[in-house]
Amino acid sequence: MINSDFDLNNMPSMKLNEIDKQILEVLLEDGRISYTDLAKQIGLSRVAIQSRINALIEGGVIERFTAVINPIKAGIHVSAFFNVDVEPKYLDEIAEKLAVHPAVTSLYHMTGPSTLHMHGVFKNMQEMEAFLLDTLYSTPGIMRVDTQMLLKRYKSRMGMKL
Repeated sequence: MINSDFDLNNMPSMKLNEIDKQILEVLLEDGRISYTDLAKQIGLSRVAIQSRINALIEGGVIERFTAVINPIKAGIHVSAFFNVDVEPKYLDEIAEKLAVHPAVTSLYHMTGPSTLHMHGVFKNMQEMEAFLLDTLYSTPGIMRVDTQMLLKRYKSRMGMKL
């Protein structure tokens, strides 16, 4: 099953105070900052910072810590967005299949003209073409695929602004 923890309709929210928001802002800029350095920056003890971060993790506010990788430097030269129209009875099955595909970086069920909106990254055009032919075009229940290739990245933000 897809990450059902991220069901916007059923997710209880955690009450964030100003200190929690400050901690999250610093972590968005530098997820590797030490508890000690973060404590100095916020004006709390290292133990208090560690406790608050653990509470944010347990409360589901922080889902994970990760590295932001420059795709070009990592040999990934094609970035594309896909709008995929799916027959309703196949929606969950197709979404689950696509969610585990290594090229798929994000996948959303959307309102509007397409059912699924997806981002994928590929080493080259041949790899993207194979994904289209072997995965999208050959999957029963997919009615239409609209592909848009990224030409230039002006901004890409991981996480969210509070």
